[in-house]
Amino acid sequence: MQAQPPQPPPQPPPPQGTLPQPHQQQQNSQGQRNPPPSDADATTFLLLGIIFVAFAIIFLSTSFSTNWNFSVLHQVPEGYVGAYWRGGALLKTITNPGFHLKFPLVTEFEPIQVTIQTDLVRDIPCGTKGGVMISFDKIEVVNRLNKGHVYDTLLNYGVNYDKTWIYDKIHHEINQFCSSHSLQQVYIDMFDQIDDKMKEALQMDCTQYAPGVEIISVRVTKPNIPAIIKRNFELMEEERTKALIAIEAQKVAEKEAETQKKIALSEAEKNAQVSKILMEQKLMEKDSSKQQEAIENEMYIAREKSQADANFYRVMKEAEANKLKLTPEFLELKFIEAIANNSKIFFGEKVPNMVLDQRLLGNFLNGFAKKDL
Repeated sequence: MQAQPPQPPPQPPPPQGTLPQPHQQQQNSQGQRNPPPSDADATTFLLLGIIFVAFAIIFLSTSFSTNWNFSVLHQVPEGYVGAYWRGGALLKTITNPGFHLKFPLVTEFEPIQVTIQTDLVRDIPCGTKGGVMISFDKIEVVNRLNKGHVYDTLLNYGVNYDKTWIYDKIHHEINQFCSSHSLQQVYIDMFDQIDDKMKEALQMDCTQYAPGVEIISVRVTKPNIPAIIKRNFELMEEERTKALIAIEAQKVAEKEAETQKKIALSEAEKNAQVSKILMEQKLMEKDSSKQQEAIENEMYIAREKSQADANFYRVMKEAEANKLKLTPEFLELKFIEAIANNSKIFFGEKVPNMVLDQRLLGNFLNGFAKKDL
């Protein structure tokens, strides 16, 4: 075994209430003393700390405002693009939504909206063709700046381009429209056309001078007119409403009369059709009865004819049979049977003659029958 080096004797703890000196040498775990820190290392750490705090302040300042000139990191929200000015000159750099960097105190930043937005123009006075002063409370202009024309628009008209081509322009167009039309036209007759006319006028000038600005729609509210004139318009509207009500009532009455007429015609046509059907039915019944009677007559005639033929045939056959029966022997037999059936016989002087006459008759008939044969 190797011999352990001798350990230094333990030092007594410092008395209470005393602090260790900053440059006092301390021993490490192996009993060796650490060298005291130098002044250069302390200065380096202090400088790095100051730089870190400065950058932290600069970066954290962007959380409160994106337009501070001394901010480095800035944010462009969705629906906007970033525009930059350096020394008052507009830069061609246009950034998309997200985080971006710029030179603090040198480059200025402004977010520009490129989605649909509504500009509200209020209190627009104007005079009509007849000299009546009216005013529009508000006019809404829905517009959008094309993303590909942001640089040209800002270069020519600045960030407040909508003040030139929307706010000021709408004042001008409304005054032009009112000055060329009467109050009746502006307030009633052509009010439904003002929206389209304002949109066409704004878009025509924007297309010529600021092609990046698109006018989507214009909404104009009803103008304010003097109370007396307004009352007259209301009275006129009431009279017009009464006239329309009377016209509608007349139309309703005409419709009802026409409906009654159609109902009567329908009933008459229905009755005529029913009568026609009933008459046809009766005629068909008569024809059927006539055909039935004709068939019965034909059957009766055929039956009577058959019966007559049968009787004729029977009589003929009986005649033929009787002719065959007319023989002397048969007649003599019948004579004898007739005499035999009599219960009383009277005899007189001519009885022999009667018998003789019967025999003579029989002989005559017998000779006649032979002659026929």
